[in-house]
Amino acid sequence: MNKITEQPIPQGKYLPAVRHADLIFTSGMTPRKAGNLMYSGKIRVADSIESHRDAVRLATLNALTAAQACLREGEKIAFILQLNVFLNAEENFTAHAKVADFASELLIENLGSDCIGSRAAIGVSSLPSNSPVEITITCKVE
Repeated sequence: MNKITEQPIPQGKYLPAVRHADLIFTSGMTPRKAGNLMYSGKIRVADSIESHRDAVRLATLNALTAAQACLREGEKIAFILQLNVFLNAEENFTAHAKVADFASELLIENLGSDCIGSRAAIGVSSLPSNSPVEITITCKVE
């Protein structure tokens, strides 16, 4: 299992994740370690898809870590109801789903092959601190 031992550090006035009954909603997570952005810049058409793998996986791992912090003893994340992958992409970029697959792959590695429900891969003109990616997840607790 991929694991970050430190909780993501909010970059504003919000919580990394909140729980309501058996649902957990994460805030948008960028590829940060100890509050420091590890990857930055736009996703460009000329970039190899693989060049964004580590940034997407780190942001996804931050979201998963934030969600897991909401679990009580003996509980686990049963299912990702919604995965949102926001990409700071240049205007002509069209491979959003391929980049978002890196997020799906990390969640599958950690939670199992049938763990993801719906997913959106969304290109945006900018993200906080010029991050290349921001991830949110909504989870069901078991």
